[in-house]
Amino acid sequence: MIDLCLTAFLCFYLALGCKRPFLWVLAYLYVDIVAPQIISWGILSHIPTSLIFFAAAFAGWLFFDDKTDSRFSIRQGMIFLLLLYCGYSTITADFPKEAAEKWSWVWKALVFAMFLPLTLRTRLRIEAVILVMVLAASAIIIDGAIKTLCGGGGYGALRFFVDNNTGLYEGSIISCVAIAIIPLILWMAKHGTVFPSDWRVWTFAVALIFACALIPVGTQARTGLICLGILAVLYLRTAKHRFLIVALMSGAVALAVPFLPASYTERMGTIENNQSDKSASTRLAVWKWTLGYVGSHPFGGGFEVYLGNTLRFETVVAQTSGNTTILTTQTQEDSSRAFHSSYFEMLGEQGVPGFLLWLTLQVSGLVQMEMIRRRWRKRTGPDEQWQAPLAVSLQLAQVIYMFGSLFVGIAFQPFILMLIGVQCGLWTYLRRVEPKLAGRVAQRRAMRVEAAAVPA
Repeated sequence: MIDLCLTAFLCFYLALGCKRPFLWVLAYLYVDIVAPQIISWGILSHIPTSLIFFAAAFAGWLFFDDKTDSRFSIRQGMIFLLLLYCGYSTITADFPKEAAEKWSWVWKALVFAMFLPLTLRTRLRIEAVILVMVLAASAIIIDGAIKTLCGGGGYGALRFFVDNNTGLYEGSIISCVAIAIIPLILWMAKHGTVFPSDWRVWTFAVALIFACALIPVGTQARTGLICLGILAVLYLRTAKHRFLIVALMSGAVALAVPFLPASYTERMGTIENNQSDKSASTRLAVWKWTLGYVGSHPFGGGFEVYLGNTLRFETVVAQTSGNTTILTTQTQEDSSRAFHSSYFEMLGEQGVPGFLLWLTLQVSGLVQMEMIRRRWRKRTGPDEQWQAPLAVSLQLAQVIYMFGSLFVGIAFQPFILMLIGVQCGLWTYLRRVEPKLAGRVAQRRAMRVEAAAVPA
């Protein structure tokens, strides 16, 4: 039944796209985020669903969409250069077969991120993309939150729709994304026009934010806890009643701790004591190996180059005998350990040039969103109230991603690349419409002055 419903839903989307080709872009967002083809066990599992909607989105824009207002920005050029560089590093990779497997989805994520801004010609389209991204990710998040409330969860044990550990179905990745979309949820609830702000929208938004906050608990991913703390600090930066909010947050944490499972509190405790945690020790060893590898291979070793690492690291083991605790150091060896960091992932796989290009792409997004915020924050026109808050929400989402990616290898995560595409689309859209809006404001102002000059 699930397989038939998913198939019928996607066929319905394909049919609607024949009349409104932009819907194929939205359909691809849904397919790439939720991945119904891995949820299905029948028809969809044997069809290249993602590739079909990927091709449909491009064909719809190329043959049917109005391209008059489409613009190509500098950041899209950066994505194109990164695409070319990754293609070259794949050809010269240390592990060609494994690199080709990763390249098979990385190129598609980069190309779509470069293509998406070309379709975002109106505010409605920008909002529709954000809405579909949030709701598609929310399908996974709500499923995980319900299972967490019912007593499920655990590190590597929380199962969402399927028993799969790739994409957004991996615990640390979905924890990072769940916290990153909270600012976008708030923006949609306040400024959305597809679902105008009312009590029903705000009820769903608050419940969804609560579900997002539960994901780090259910997955027991330390990345999610760090992202949640960073987001709280960022919101406190602009809050009016900071001390009151801090007091309420502290009280909420104090009340919640007794209800948290013991396995969660024990795992979060390893954040402070990383020497006794084998996972943390392994990551430090991998990062050290990566720096040494880049020193001798400044252009990187291509995708999955970590397969060639051999590590030696030390862990501290505490043994308690009566009232005495003895700390002993153990030397361990491991090999082919993943980077567990987007920054070291880029350094090892794409070398110094690729890392600098990727980092410039990220930082330039923060700068552009800040420029939009400052330019639009004091506008008072009827259609000038949503731009600055959206820029802030996209900026916060990217900051959360950049902190979360310190501990998770998600440099090419498609969802994050989609967010970058939305940033590029918002930037080009506002640069195009700002003179028109300024002209309308000046016209309205002149009409008010003229009306005031007419005798009663």
